[in-house]
Amino acid sequence: MAFQLPNLPYAYDALEPHIDARTMEIHHTKHHNGYTTKLNAAIEGSDLDGKSIEDILRNMDMDNSAVRNNGGGFYNHVLFWEIMSPDGGGAPEGELAAAIDESFGSFENFKEQFSAAAATRFGSGWAWLCVHPGGKLKVCSTANQDNPLMPGIGCGGYPILGIDVWEHAYYLHYQNRRPDYIKEFYSVINWSKVAENYAANK
Repeated sequence: MAFQLPNLPYAYDALEPHIDARTMEIHHTKHHNGYTTKLNAAIEGSDLDGKSIEDILRNMDMDNSAVRNNGGGFYNHVLFWEIMSPDGGGAPEGELAAAIDESFGSFENFKEQFSAAAATRFGSGWAWLCVHPGGKLKVCSTANQDNPLMPGIGCGGYPILGIDVWEHAYYLHYQNRRPDYIKEFYSVINWSKVAENYAANK
């Protein structure tokens, strides 16, 4: 069964003023849609056809650029839409908050590390919060549409939160001010969904 572009769980303008409606619409209907279409074309008729996206990423032939770029692009954006919400912001609670404190010392320390990973990723890519076996959390970043599930990229763990720092994610509104975009991203994080991801993959 071919992969499907998911509907957003909110309207394109729901994350304003932090992320503008035009950016969200283009990002979803053009960029994510493009990754989805090209992924389906890349796996059609191959032994990857019918496998889950997680299986595809974990067993990725990193020399297969069409599957690597479009499989990562598909998966990364599915996660991205889910971990944002118009009711987002604030701080994590419960088990996730405790894990962040244990792994980083404090929520503020986590934000510093995550923001730095996003701001210093050269060119296009992502910054991630990943959970490792036993519940330990780590921050890392990957280039382009690479994902922590892929083999040999030096990130590892299961991604439970990610920020897209490709220019198409912010340039219409923020131009070259990536740090401003990163700062505003904290106002839309759906910490309940991130906590759900943590609990399911620790």
